[in-house]
Amino acid sequence: MLKAFDHVNVITANLDVMVAWYGEILGMKPGKRPDFGFPGAWLYLGDQALVHLVGVDHAPETREPRLEHFALRAEGLDAFLAKLDEKGVAHEIADVPGIGIRQVNIHDPDGNHIHIDFDIN
Repeated sequence: MLKAFDHVNVITANLDVMVAWYGEILGMKPGKRPDFGFPGAWLYLGDQALVHLVGVDHAPETREPRLEHFALRAEGLDAFLAKLDEKGVAHEIADVPGIGIRQVNIHDPDGNHIHIDFDIN
């Protein structure tokens, strides 16, 4: 039986850029990671290593099949939007009909789709 979401694994040829972006834009911090023998970083949200980055020499030639997006729950919509504007991060806002959630859709430097969910009730 499933208990919780654990992490998402993202392959990148831009490891340092991705670590910096997830830190600046989403407030995630790199932390403890086992020595797998290949480059990477685990990015933490609190005590949870939520995004696992795997460093590769070049981007995969195909992205199919791929994860369409992953989503995070957040608070402080106005401050988050101000940060995106300040950092020049393109975003789209969409309300989920009937359930009181506003999604802020962004893409990381490798083009992975992330939406950040805020309660609006």
